[in-house]
Amino acid sequence: MHYLVVSFTHKNTTLAIREKLAFSNDEQKSRCLRKIVSDANIDEAMVTSTCNRIEVFCSCSDVDAAAMMILVHFTGRSGIAADELEARADIYEDRSAIHHMLSVVSSLDSMVVGETQISGQIKDAFIFAKKEGFSGATLASVIHHAFRCAAEVRNVTDISSKPVSIASVAMKQLKKDAGSLEGKRALLIGAGEMTVLTARYLMREGVSITIMNRTRSKAEDVAKEFDAQVIDFESLKAVLNEFEILVTATAATEPIIKKEDINFDLGERYWIDMAVPRDIELFESDTLKLYAIDDLKSIVDENLVLREDEAKASFGVIRQFTNSFYDLQQQQLIEPMIKEVYVRAMKAAKIESQRAINSGYLPQAYADQAQKMAEQTLKRFLHGKMKRLRDVTEEKESDALMTALSQILGLNQPEQK
Repeated sequence: MHYLVVSFTHKNTTLAIREKLAFSNDEQKSRCLRKIVSDANIDEAMVTSTCNRIEVFCSCSDVDAAAMMILVHFTGRSGIAADELEARADIYEDRSAIHHMLSVVSSLDSMVVGETQISGQIKDAFIFAKKEGFSGATLASVIHHAFRCAAEVRNVTDISSKPVSIASVAMKQLKKDAGSLEGKRALLIGAGEMTVLTARYLMREGVSITIMNRTRSKAEDVAKEFDAQVIDFESLKAVLNEFEILVTATAATEPIIKKEDINFDLGERYWIDMAVPRDIELFESDTLKLYAIDDLKSIVDENLVLREDEAKASFGVIRQFTNSFYDLQQQQLIEPMIKEVYVRAMKAAKIESQRAINSGYLPQAYADQAQKMAEQTLKRFLHGKMKRLRDVTEEKESDALMTALSQILGLNQPEQK
């Protein structure tokens, strides 16, 4: 059994490509996972889809075949050639896949190092895959270990001492370009965590906030916290040009704001599109500044420099947890096998000592001593071999040894009488 991650992120793809790869709803994720786990090489799978990453994490029997199947599936759903996807994708297997997942959950692989949202997104992705029957104990062991690793990273470093998010980076860029925000009006479209984080920042800056969402009740729930107004989503075109600041983060599959809806003759305005796929159709304007996720790179790079020392310390923790994961996995796989070897050896000792008694080679009075001697002989013979098996540290070598041991001793077959 192997672990595999096929990863598309802000590091290896453009926003335009991630838009085509992204999942806008649970039904799309479910169809994708159903297709993936239907492959004979793949046992369990989960998919993560955020503004900056689309990843499949799975357990499989053949890494190369599983990776190619996933790439071909993404080609079918995105229209992007398999050769291009293969050239762009980061593919991690076994130990590197575990290291990668621990890094992601610990927020070391995020666009904004130390951001606060990714762990919740990974948790939601796993819960969804498990609930739908696409993931089980194998991936669960990795995810649980990853969250323990992330907790240790927070304990021993300052990586999350000043919580940040894509929303906070976007707001920092906005204030840098727009200056004082006090007294300005902002329309926030969406009712998810990104909208809540944005609203908290804008409220501190003295901005008048209006919330809009397809489901009005959800917008009202967000608005209560910020004493914000709520406008029906159907009014978007009518009110679109009334706000100096607009921030959108919805799960729409196509732009909800089209170029023909925009009045470009008004004064200076700042719009931020944090959705993938994008909510706002691309345009060019001298007065209306539009930011997309990938336009925040300068502040992201600054954040990375400030957190470089913490990141180095965090990766040290991740290496330790990667090693401890494989130590635990190896123990869980090897110990039952070693136990079975000893069980079968003791049964053989009992059979042969009884045979010696039944054949008259030894008197019945020596039956217990004969069995103990046979058992001790086998234990002495097996002790060194089993110890060396336990000492194997590389998972691939361990797998090979266990496979060979199973074949030689017939541990995967019923014991002969």
